[in-house]
Amino acid sequence: MECKNFRYAFRDIADTDDNIHMEVEMIYHNLYITVLILLAIMLFPCLVRAVRGPRIADRLVSVNMMGTMVMVMIAVLALLLDEGYLVDICLLYAMISFLAVVVLSKVYIGIYEEKRHKAENPDEDEEGGMSDGSF
Repeated sequence: MECKNFRYAFRDIADTDDNIHMEVEMIYHNLYITVLILLAIMLFPCLVRAVRGPRIADRLVSVNMMGTMVMVMIAVLALLLDEGYLVDICLLYAMISFLAVVVLSKVYIGIYEEKRHKAENPDEDEEGGMSDGSF
């Protein structure tokens, strides 16, 4: 008789563990959805800063921040959907985002140097560009 009671007690413990596991999964699911919504809302001010400026440095920082936020969103989606390939996509996006910021910074530095050179030497020919050959 005691053996049967032990089985039922064990079954009750197993059912309780399953219920706790389901509750924890629901809490994580709701947390992931909340984080995704908050990140999507926070992307809009970054987009506004990237468009409006006022300086190019502000635009570069906002583009970099948007790239980071998208990477976090992809990582949260990987956890939410339990898909491992999304982590690979996140890493690829990180590399592309880094290269985009580096290229934009290089272009900005070149434009700044050209404007500074023109301001220092206003009598030079405009078609020839800079006399030292640097960009």
